Amino acid sequence: MAGHSPTRKAQTWQLQTAKAKFSEVFRRARSEGPQYVTRQGQEAVVVLPAEEYENLKARGRQAVSLVKFFALSPLRDAGIKLERRPDYGRETEL
Repeated sequence: MAGHSPTRKAQTWQLQTAKAKFSEVFRRARSEGPQYVTRQGQEAVVVLPAEEYENLKARGRQAVSLVKFFALSPLRDAGIKLERRPDYGRETEL
């Protein structure tokens, strides 16, 4: 998210405070990044901007494997040759 510094310490809110100051939690989630809401001292939920949530969802839909990623690439038919001579290593003294 633009303007969000990953090194900035995230704000943690107790549930009752977050309920009472939801507009502030919302504003800070948009301007500062994820806001943690706890209940009885345990992290329970995170409030984050919709764009950040969509990016996280998209990451989960990425190609299952690198092989599948390259198989689906539009460059697969570009005629790029990736062949090279075999490398059998080198002789060394032990």
